[in-house]
Amino acid sequence: MIQKPKVLVADSISPKGVELLESGDQLLVEVKTGLKESELLAIVGEYSAVVVRSQTKITAKVIEAAKRLKAVGRAGVGVDNVDVDAATRRGIIVMNTPGGNTVSAAEHAFSLLAAIARNIPQAHASVKAGQWDRKRYEGVELHGKTIGIFGMGRIGTEIARRAIAFGMRPLAYDPYLSPSRARSLQVELFEDLDQVLAQADFVTLHMPLTAETKHLINAARIAKMKRGARIVNCARGGLIDEQALFEGLKSGQIAAAALDVYETEPPPAEYPLLTLPNIVFTPHLGASTAEAQESVGIEIAEAIRSVLLEGVIRNAVNVPNIDAKTLGVIAPYLAFGEKLGRFLRQIAPKRCEALSINYSGKVNEFETSPISRYVLKGFLEEAGGGEVNAVNATSLASTLGLKTVETKNSVTGEFTDLVELQAIGQGETVSVAGTFIGASPRIVRINGRHVEARSVGVLLLLENHDVPGIVGQIGTVLGAHAVNIANMSLSRDHRGGEVMTVLNLDSVPDASIIDSILTNPNIRSAKVVRL
Repeated sequence: MIQKPKVLVADSISPKGVELLESGDQLLVEVKTGLKESELLAIVGEYSAVVVRSQTKITAKVIEAAKRLKAVGRAGVGVDNVDVDAATRRGIIVMNTPGGNTVSAAEHAFSLLAAIARNIPQAHASVKAGQWDRKRYEGVELHGKTIGIFGMGRIGTEIARRAIAFGMRPLAYDPYLSPSRARSLQVELFEDLDQVLAQADFVTLHMPLTAETKHLINAARIAKMKRGARIVNCARGGLIDEQALFEGLKSGQIAAAALDVYETEPPPAEYPLLTLPNIVFTPHLGASTAEAQESVGIEIAEAIRSVLLEGVIRNAVNVPNIDAKTLGVIAPYLAFGEKLGRFLRQIAPKRCEALSINYSGKVNEFETSPISRYVLKGFLEEAGGGEVNAVNATSLASTLGLKTVETKNSVTGEFTDLVELQAIGQGETVSVAGTFIGASPRIVRINGRHVEARSVGVLLLLENHDVPGIVGQIGTVLGAHAVNIANMSLSRDHRGGEVMTVLNLDSVPDASIIDSILTNPNIRSAKVVRL
């Protein structure tokens, strides 16, 4: 007798999602919510799939214990509570529901915006306490005010539309949004977020939490804001330095704030912000609407059924949506394409209008669209943070106004196959190309210059004049700082002309080392690329 695949629903999802999982009597579905890690470890080995929201943590330890697990389904966008790397190593598919809660999150952020403009929660509490203090809770209109939107992804875009409908002037800061996309959205795009802060009456955050965006709003930036500005954060805890926000609210530099997310969730009992009267809190409710929960519940149920019963992958964050046979053939190109995209992003202008991906030679024998998705994933990681994946990369590119073109060329040229990327933006064009030499991936062109570099670790790209001793001088600087050179490739246009030097390094050189290298008048540029 064939045993039915078992599915554990570890966090509450909509009843319709559970009904869909159970439909057809093909899966054995068990709903067990609120499990501690020890309890989950004791039973997870029985299941072929686990469905979670944000409460249950699927850690490396849980994945190790899940001997039969084929898929983890996250009913929501972020997968912060799932160890995706550990799952990938075990061959477990991790799926999410991109886009299912966009409108709900945008509406919640805008509701909080209105609440702090008119002091609605405080006035409500006052009336319930038997008071009638109309003057104390006088608010401000949204109409005619300037709103600074930090992050113009799906949710930021929806916020902009609602702000315009309310007669607000939207200013946008997003390092990856193209000018043409900004014009179509009717927002004013700024290069410098401090310029937005200086003008904005309201600031709302819709960016991923990365090393670059952690404490994006800090004491220094709060000091640059208009006195009496208001802040909303419905994106990620950690985007705001909460101690700095406390001081800003206490001093009156910030008139009011609203938080739906926190650096620690739930906030600790001794949480200074709780003592202030001019701040509104909600317990991470951005996606908590009946419509959003029903939508993501049904969407993740469909994805789980699809992978367990049909072997078809959809909405996966760690593998492309292709059949297993094709995946086995093109897997090396997926990883290499992602690295080429990541490489190009680090040498390209921030605001790119177009990205072209050209395939030449035998790689054209395969379905290349999954490779292009991984190229996009690598290229957009800085913009999308941990939430960008091979499934939602094309949607993020569209949101940012990045036009992507895939072409194929049957002529092989000097290589058996070649993947070549080109990015255009801010009047500049940059490119990188790679191929496989045997089973080893190699970067073979950078901005049209022939090189041969390993696509691993840390690379240092130098443009310099062709003069004697330059390589030794670079090596001396790196050696003095204990940075070892693992590999080197040189490409010059002609004797005494211009040279591109690519060094594979064993460690990341810090900014002071690069500054020291650039003091050499024969070196025109130096860029560090991390793969």
